[in-house]
Amino acid sequence: MKKIFLILFFIGLRTASAQFFETFIYDPPYTPLFHHSDSLAARDDLDFLHQSRTTVYDVDFAGRFGSRVPYYFLSGRNLTGRPAYVGALQRDLKRLGYYCGPIDGVFTVEVSDAIARLQKNYSQRVTGTLTPPVRRVLHLP
Repeated sequence: MKKIFLILFFIGLRTASAQFFETFIYDPPYTPLFHHSDSLAARDDLDFLHQSRTTVYDVDFAGRFGSRVPYYFLSGRNLTGRPAYVGALQRDLKRLGYYCGPIDGVFTVEVSDAIARLQKNYSQRVTGTLTPPVRRVLHLP
């Protein structure tokens, strides 16, 4: 029993050390220790804010939570009042081709129509409101 435990212990130790050295060798040393984890406005490795290659929207600078977790506890009605979240919603709807308006962080009738078209195409109940299945389709928290 002790031999099996020692063998498993050394295998685990070797795996952990290999993963540590692999990430240490392949990741550049200038990478910051704590990356920005804002899920609504993506940042690259050098911590520059970007939504696409050429466009930065005004809603990228709106207030938001530091991680995805608090968004899971808010309802769709609360989220549609947050400009940063609506901007991310508009961006993702535009990326999928459902929305053609400006990305301004305002939940308008056009955004609701785009959500309704998305719900219809994904065989969901068509309400035109932000629901958890819509959030899952768009990979939003």
